[in-house]
Amino acid sequence: MVVKRKPTEIRQQQIVDVAQKIIFKYGSEHLTIKRIANEIGISEAAIYRHFENKKAILMFLVSHIEESLLADIDKAVPLGQTVTLEVVAQAIQAHFSSINSRKGLVFQVIAEIISLGDKNLNKRTLAMIDTYIGKLKGLLQEGVRSGSVRSDVDLDAAALILFSLIQTLVELWALNGCKFSLTDRFNSLWLLYRESIVCR
Repeated sequence: MVVKRKPTEIRQQQIVDVAQKIIFKYGSEHLTIKRIANEIGISEAAIYRHFENKKAILMFLVSHIEESLLADIDKAVPLGQTVTLEVVAQAIQAHFSSINSRKGLVFQVIAEIISLGDKNLNKRTLAMIDTYIGKLKGLLQEGVRSGSVRSDVDLDAAALILFSLIQTLVELWALNGCKFSLTDRFNSLWLLYRESIVCR
């Protein structure tokens, strides 16, 4: 059977999606060009037409993860909306809804990529995480402007704590077989977090 050649963007997306699933299911050590090709049903040469090697696939995957994480936040907070702490909470809840639909895939794949110990991959992953934390900080900055968040709050620390809360909660959820509600668990933690930054 001859597999029809697909446009570059579509094929790259397909390769990255399959790579992500392999990492999630079997671990990063089992990700090979041959396995990706077999899963898609194409030749290894077809993979190399789009990516130089496995590392290039992982670099592209990190960029793809970054886009999806940032898009979750952007979709939940339309441009020009006044950002209160309630809006921040709703944005994170919507974010968890997307994470739930992806079965926590993003955060587990990030952990697997870090475990490979590749300096360049780790540097790219760190840049992605920094951008994501920056997006959370931006929400909190808007909260300060709206008078919802205290102006004396260390926003760098507050954004890092919020990221840690999200990441840890997703990891616990994944380890528990996705058996509890991310949103419900987040809501109880959010009340504690909110008390530390709310403007009274």
